[in-house]
Amino acid sequence: MSKTINAYRVKKIESIGKMTQMTQEEIMTNTKTVVQGLEALKNEHNSILNGLTSSLELAVSVVEKAQQAIQQQNVSSGGVTSGGAGDASVVEEKTGLVQKSLEMIELGLGEAQVMMALASHLQIVEAEKQKLRTQVRRLCQENAWLRDELANTQQKLQASEQAVAQLEEEKKHLEFMASIRKYDQDVTGDESSTETKQDKPKQDDPVVDLFPDDDAEERSTMSPTPPSQFAQQVNAGYEIPARLRTLHNLVIQYASQGRYEVAVPLCKQALEDLEKTSGHDHPDVATMLNILALVYRDQNKYKEAANLLNDALAIREKTLGENHPAVAATLNNLAVLYGKRGKYKEAEPLCKRALEIREKVLGKDHPDVAKQLNNLALLCQNQGKYEEVERYYQRALEIYESKLGPDDPNVAKTKNNLASCYLKQGKYKEAEILYKQVLTRAHEREFGTIDGK
Repeated sequence: MSKTINAYRVKKIESIGKMTQMTQEEIMTNTKTVVQGLEALKNEHNSILNGLTSSLELAVSVVEKAQQAIQQQNVSSGGVTSGGAGDASVVEEKTGLVQKSLEMIELGLGEAQVMMALASHLQIVEAEKQKLRTQVRRLCQENAWLRDELANTQQKLQASEQAVAQLEEEKKHLEFMASIRKYDQDVTGDESSTETKQDKPKQDDPVVDLFPDDDAEERSTMSPTPPSQFAQQVNAGYEIPARLRTLHNLVIQYASQGRYEVAVPLCKQALEDLEKTSGHDHPDVATMLNILALVYRDQNKYKEAANLLNDALAIREKTLGENHPAVAATLNNLAVLYGKRGKYKEAEPLCKRALEIREKVLGKDHPDVAKQLNNLALLCQNQGKYEEVERYYQRALEIYESKLGPDDPNVAKTKNNLASCYLKQGKYKEAEILYKQVLTRAHEREFGTIDGK
């Protein structure tokens, strides 16, 4: 019996080793086969146990009868007693072994039932796993579709912003043409009065005519940043997020309508959210500070605007570097703010530093460099530094004419500013030449070539 049990155990161990290389279905099939075998073995052991029990009872009965016979005959029964007791001992030993085997068989059946229950549970888990995988694939497909929709929507938004920018430029051009027509009508009158009209707008507040910066958050109109400039920002390691450009456009719209009670809380809430998610020292926070500073500047809250711009400047210098285009944009805004407050000496070095950064990053003949030269010239003009003013305007004019062409509105505006500088110095002939160039070019674009007269 012990050999049979040992052989079964060895076979069971071998089968367990093979199970690690089986599939789940094969394991279930073999387990059921093992259960059937164990059930048959259990029945066989029960039969053996019953037989042994009967034999034990018979042996005990024989021993008792033998003892009774010996007592009656008064004969020595040592050999007979020894033989009956030995048989009973052997039967008891075999009965114990069979019971132990039955216990092992019961244990094996229990293990098999546990394995079958575990396999059933694993099948359920695998089914749930497959279901979840299907759901994940579906969600991934939906996510990809939503990303495509978002990309298409962003493209449409950028196209709309570009269209708005184009309309704004066309509007400015039409307004400029209307003013040119008015001057053209006055040419037949007194030439000196024409010069006075040309010069008068520059005497009110020259700093108001500072050119706006090209970064999205510092623009004074709702125009988007041109793609080329976005590419430059990406190459420099930072791109203004689309959500901030959209928020800027919305804030500027509210500010242009005088709805500061809406624009200011909107900026503050966005700034608070950015500081919570990205931390204070993040380029997006600096962008938001610039937007809020422009709103405060429109409200003539120059002190609050200056504090915000200085904070934004410190963040951008720390995170983006001292020679980044965004740093130049903040410097330019700060210079414009100081200029509006009449602090021309404080504004001039800021404007010069912004010019140096733009020249280093964009090149000395880039249109943005020309815009910065115009700003610097206006600041110097308010300080009476006319030689520097002429030099800055002439260089800006050369850049505009070579890069944008003679019909670009910035060419006419720069010539007008330079003519105003000549008038302040009493250089009327130089101013007259520039004014005639502007008027002649405008007339040729509108009505054709002018004859000799």
